[in-house]
Amino acid sequence: MDPALRTIVAALRDRGIDDALLDRAIETSKASGRPLRAVLIDDQVITEFQLASAIAEAWGLDAIELSNFPVDPSAMSKVPLSLARRHRMLPIAVNDTTITVAVTDPGDILALDDIRSATGLVVKACVVTEEDLARLLDRYTRDSTDLDEAAAQIVAEEGADAPDAQGVNEDAPVVRYVNSLLERAITSRASDIHLEPGEFDLKVRLRIDGVLHEIDTVPRGIQSALISRLKIMSGLDITERRVPQNGRITKTLGDRSIDLRSATLPTVWGEKVVLRVLDTGGIDLNLRKLGFTDYNYERFSRSFRKPHGMVLVTGPTGSGKSTTLYATLGEIARPEVNVITVEDPVEYRMEGINQVQVNFKAGLTFAAVLPAILRSDPDIVLIGEIRDRATAQLGIEAALTGHLVLSTLHTNDAPSAMPRLVEMGIEPFLVGSSLDAVLAQRLARRLCEWCKEPYAPTESDLMGAQWPHNRIEAPEKLWKAVGCRSCAQTGYRGRLAVNEVMPVSEEIERMAVSHASASEIKKVAVAEGMVALREDGLQKSAQGLTTLEEILRVTI
Repeated sequence: MDPALRTIVAALRDRGIDDALLDRAIETSKASGRPLRAVLIDDQVITEFQLASAIAEAWGLDAIELSNFPVDPSAMSKVPLSLARRHRMLPIAVNDTTITVAVTDPGDILALDDIRSATGLVVKACVVTEEDLARLLDRYTRDSTDLDEAAAQIVAEEGADAPDAQGVNEDAPVVRYVNSLLERAITSRASDIHLEPGEFDLKVRLRIDGVLHEIDTVPRGIQSALISRLKIMSGLDITERRVPQNGRITKTLGDRSIDLRSATLPTVWGEKVVLRVLDTGGIDLNLRKLGFTDYNYERFSRSFRKPHGMVLVTGPTGSGKSTTLYATLGEIARPEVNVITVEDPVEYRMEGINQVQVNFKAGLTFAAVLPAILRSDPDIVLIGEIRDRATAQLGIEAALTGHLVLSTLHTNDAPSAMPRLVEMGIEPFLVGSSLDAVLAQRLARRLCEWCKEPYAPTESDLMGAQWPHNRIEAPEKLWKAVGCRSCAQTGYRGRLAVNEVMPVSEEIERMAVSHASASEIKKVAVAEGMVALREDGLQKSAQGLTTLEEILRVTI
């Protein structure tokens, strides 16, 4: 028995595998000439993952189960598929300096050297089972084959309508590729899928934890067929390429039904498509788990537990405003109250709530549907977004007539919400008397609990972050992102909210009536106890929830 195999057997004995069964398998291997690994698996002495764990222990590596591992889609793009298949290796994570590769035989030094030469990165191996590796390699090979077949089919047909015809044939390679792409995005926890046309090809990127990763490059000849397929799935007009369109896709994955919101945008190289993944399966709609400090939670909850008034959540697109509003509804929606929402689109479907989706083509806008909602005896009204004067006026009137109104607004911080409503044409005294609180929010990537490392920050680190020493004690240690198998070598896993909560006091109400600027309102709000976005983020970095770099990236 060679030394490597002897070490593996010793590792199996250490793991409690019966000595008699192992000795019998060794004898069977010698007598039949079959590899010992095959005998151990076929005779059910051990499982495939037990074998992978023993191999990993023998080489001082980690063993992972790919079914539970968040494979980084951008890692595969670093290595040619032919090279991965030839060496039976699969890149599963990558950062600036290191690429992590799943292998079944870490002793194949030649293969690791080829990966190192192809990528120019340090190669880190981890051990997986043959079954897991074969499954993922097959998926990537199938995607590549689908694109090759689609290109060949389109060239063979040479018809002007051929790309569109691809969209309706359920067995077409493009259809299979689109289905695989959607599955990859959902299993990778992506929030958005970007298909971006260029002069020579179409790039596919996924936004995971707020950061875009390029995962594929599609030949330009397939671009029309790919876009047409997505437009058909979204219920859009495939013949209209000159104006933007919006639609919706429902994708079934296992026993889950996931909605995707689609948007097309004409560019100089063709139509760009962005798909927003509305997957509630991995979201815990619990306010306390979204990242609120106890202090901010108490200030915010006092506002939304009142019987009437308006509560606004502000922030840029993708800052988690809708999730926060739905979590808020989850805390206040009860059988004895009537909750009605009007949204574009309905992102999360909730039991016991009446949800209305606007339809601009049919004339069902926010402003058009709100009067009908107010005639339906609501206690709580959620308006997906205040976009114009008419919607803002109706929302404020609802708040003044005994309803609790929740909505979102696009502003950079909480104090800017009041001047923004006045700019829309709302009378300042109505803004002050109807608005009860404003919550501003950003999303920062959450540090991976398994691999984060503490370090002692220097004075220059704190100065660069404008650390408010008079309000937050300078920390003795902060944490940095490292990267491990649990977080796909990114150092982060998931996101958390960074908040500032501004209750509208009598003083702030008077300032709104006197047309005070956002900066003047902010000074008063901070004096009254508001913790600004940056400060809230710095507190969370000091608690080890995120990094200083993340807070500087997402806050002003």
